[in-house]
Amino acid sequence: MLANRLANVRSEASPPSALSANNMPAFRQVGEKQLPNPVLCMAWSPRRDLIALANTTGELLLHRLASFQRVWSLPPSEHTGTEITALAWRPDGKILAFSLGDTKQVVLCGVEKAEILHVFPVQNPVTCMHWMEVMEECSVLTSFYNSEDESKLFLPKLPPLPKSYSTTSKIFSEEKSDEIMNLLGEVRLNILVLGGDDGFVELYAYGMYKIATLTGVSGMCRSLSLSSDLKSLSVITEVRSAESNPEICYFQLDTGLLSDCLPEVTRMARKFTHISTLLQYLHLSLTCMCEAWEDILMQMDLRLTKFVQEKNTSTQVQDEFLELLLWGQSSLELQALLMNQLTVKGLKKLGQSIESSYSSIQKLVISHLQSGSEALLYHLSEVKGMSLWKQKFEPLGLDSVAIEGAITAVGSFSLKANELLQVIDKSMKNFKAFFRWLYVAMLRMCEEHVPPELNKMTQKDIAFVADFLSEHFSENEELFDRKGKYFNVERVGQYLKDEDEDLVSPPNNKGNQWLKFLQESTHLKESPLLFPSYPQKSLHFVKRMMENVIEQCLQKPAEVIGKSVKQAVSLPLYTVPESSNTLRLFELPSLWNDKKAKMHYVVFSMPHISPCKLYLLRRGTDPTRHIPNSVMSVDLSHHLDSADDDGNAAAQSHYAYSCLDARFYDDEMLTVVLEGVEENSSRSVLAQLPLASTLSCETEFNWEPNLRLDQQGSAIPCQGMVLGNQWRELEGMKAQFVAVNGIRKVACVLSANLRHIRVFEMDVEDEDEEVADSQNTTADQDGGDTTMTSEGQGEENVETGGDPAGNGAGFQKTEECLESEEALELT
Repeated sequence: MLANRLANVRSEASPPSALSANNMPAFRQVGEKQLPNPVLCMAWSPRRDLIALANTTGELLLHRLASFQRVWSLPPSEHTGTEITALAWRPDGKILAFSLGDTKQVVLCGVEKAEILHVFPVQNPVTCMHWMEVMEECSVLTSFYNSEDESKLFLPKLPPLPKSYSTTSKIFSEEKSDEIMNLLGEVRLNILVLGGDDGFVELYAYGMYKIATLTGVSGMCRSLSLSSDLKSLSVITEVRSAESNPEICYFQLDTGLLSDCLPEVTRMARKFTHISTLLQYLHLSLTCMCEAWEDILMQMDLRLTKFVQEKNTSTQVQDEFLELLLWGQSSLELQALLMNQLTVKGLKKLGQSIESSYSSIQKLVISHLQSGSEALLYHLSEVKGMSLWKQKFEPLGLDSVAIEGAITAVGSFSLKANELLQVIDKSMKNFKAFFRWLYVAMLRMCEEHVPPELNKMTQKDIAFVADFLSEHFSENEELFDRKGKYFNVERVGQYLKDEDEDLVSPPNNKGNQWLKFLQESTHLKESPLLFPSYPQKSLHFVKRMMENVIEQCLQKPAEVIGKSVKQAVSLPLYTVPESSNTLRLFELPSLWNDKKAKMHYVVFSMPHISPCKLYLLRRGTDPTRHIPNSVMSVDLSHHLDSADDDGNAAAQSHYAYSCLDARFYDDEMLTVVLEGVEENSSRSVLAQLPLASTLSCETEFNWEPNLRLDQQGSAIPCQGMVLGNQWRELEGMKAQFVAVNGIRKVACVLSANLRHIRVFEMDVEDEDEEVADSQNTTADQDGGDTTMTSEGQGEENVETGGDPAGNGAGFQKTEECLESEEALELT
């Protein structure tokens, strides 16, 4: 057995054909996995050694670099969708955004516990997304950030929603009720950019508030990148026409308004994100109230309706109950209703249900609806103050009249919530008195003992019950046509119905002195300082009206900012043959925003024109800035070579290479997947291409504006490929795609069948290589599922699981690894 193991170790330890014995591969493989379902999207976290994968089943997976262990999985949901089309990490790595094509939604997911934090709809299916952080420094912003938390001095913390209900808010959890700051992230402004079909491009501040809807882009968005200085947005689109093959185009949009008004945009975006989150909080609070209301509360109404339909006399129901109240006598039919259908036990259960349900709804109104409405009024009032500073905020579309309408709508909602409180309070008093009297009456019908504390009933109590019977127990033929019952004894549920119809039993305000005073005063009745009350409408109706008004108020800046964005550059690049079946989500071109040089880079290939060339396009983030050597190419046909101990050139591999995929590793390096084809074989290579050697070309390219780039490709300056030892052959794998993270120095290669993944550390010390190779050898002997634990053992917490240092290098040597190393030393 030791001899077999030693032979395997010798086989694995032997260098590839194009490498000398003393020149180990530049990148260390730290994980390999065969996945059960094809992967459609993959993206590295910008801050941690975590990679997100989305497969064809709609499942979202999060894996850690160390042994490629699975941290968690988020299965597809019928409430969100099952077709993930794009992924993007928030710059701080705490939230992951993904788009759903079948339901046209974007979901923000918390990375720590795989919680869905926020969902919002979009008009078109999203095909690509980019989440950037503004890097411009501004003294005005610094003072703004310092005063941002002033609302905490005036507003109490929003109470968490109770977890006893099925609809529980993840944003306002019991552990941390102010988790809106998790959605806002750090103090810097960050913007989620979405691109889709038919030139659909939208910008969302903090991933939540739509700050701009852009026009001027044609075709389906394939890739996009917003510059960190907010001066321009670069978009790669695929334009289709019936006459010719699809055309790949590059657009640069001038977003100078966002850059010029950065402090104002940041302040407005944070305020509107607060408002959007509060609207969601109110919606979830009302949903919890609807769940607290139980169907058992309708039992009295249904029993009385059945009683009317079955009784033979023409006596009114309220007369039957009044006779029982005043004389202690009742008809046989009423006795049958009370004793056989309602029963003493059923009456006690109904009373307990009403008291419990009304108390829960009352607490939610006081602690959640009212506090949420107050916070909403506070933030809207601050936005109104901003809108009155016309010099600063009018160019962004803030309209003081529209915001005033939103404030009025919130005031009406607050009044309706207060009206519901009064109805609950009155109903609880009425039902307690009514059930107490009816319980005693039913005990007497059964000739059972009546407790002395219940037997005492004053004249005031009798009058109270009589008024309740007169008001609630009158038959209503119109109500039967609408609801299928003659009575509406229970008055709270009508406020929680999500219907456009008026209230069945609106509150009786005849004795209200304030309303009488308002009706008699002409000036006060029309005063804008007073909120309208809508006495005939339900709480749900007023809430929907408030949401619509605020949504219109929030949309106007997005329209104004969107119209200010103009197309600065439009460059047709090349055509795509219809026979190309490569998945669009991974295909080149790839965009990169160089924050230091303030430039957009576009890397792409034209295999049908020049299969052995890789092209690079540069544009300044400032559309007016001229960039010399804006287009250049890299010749990939050079042979990969290496050096032996004497420094002489070793045997060269006779392959002509083409680029399958390319991603920007950092501002100075490009990670590429190359395919070399010989007469009877092919091989895949992962390589690092330094941009400095490519950008050193001094030949200027004169772009003909009436021609596509592929039609003038022969005139593009070309540089040879310089790799050194920064490459590695991917043995036993037909690679196709790559995802990289230069900050964490990692790369993930995906095979052409979308199921085979290899993970590499790109910058490693030489002494670590022997350990890594011996580990890979051992894992291959154990069944080919390299360094991966079983599915049931892979789940862990993002913060504490796996490598505590978060750098993915914390591997433990197994006994077999140690034996393999000892065997190597013996040889």
